[in-house]
Amino acid sequence: MIKRIKRTARVSRYIIYKETLVDYKESFWSFLGAFLGIGFISIIQTFFLSDLENIFLIGSFGASSVLIYGAVESPLSQPRNLIGGHVVSAIIGVTINIVLPDIIWLTAPLAVSLSIVCMQYTKTLHPPGGATSLIAVIGTGKIQELGYLYVLSPVLSGTLILLIVAVIFNNISGSRQYPVNSKFKLK
Repeated sequence: MIKRIKRTARVSRYIIYKETLVDYKESFWSFLGAFLGIGFISIIQTFFLSDLENIFLIGSFGASSVLIYGAVESPLSQPRNLIGGHVVSAIIGVTINIVLPDIIWLTAPLAVSLSIVCMQYTKTLHPPGGATSLIAVIGTGKIQELGYLYVLSPVLSGTLILLIVAVIFNNISGSRQYPVNSKFKLK
């Protein structure tokens, strides 16, 4: 019995130790990709769109960055999910906001829940998409004034920037490959 307890403790320590090891190379590539992806979008907003007062950087891009730069092998971070999830959710959010304006207690949960269902049906589930639809409903007046243009800019154009950076920087490293399980793998 004591021998079994010691063995279990030894195995547990090993598993906990292995799970807490940090791969500094992976962390470096995650940092670099996220910094540059969000950085490019921020530069465009700051230097090119400030006169137009257009919103180009939205919160859901931060969550997408976690997936596409930090969890590159996740099915939720693949290009179809990244682009499709954001676009589908943006369309849902804008539509809900147009059909039921100024009823936040109804539009916010409706936009998120319908976005989830539509992403499931289109096989484009991307968790930050829920935030994209929510932003369309609760966002500032500038975002709501965009209407369906919100789908094109900032959503589609921003996700394309994040995707291009992800493809470049996730494939520079020899230990990463993005996209995963795709016909379009870079070799």
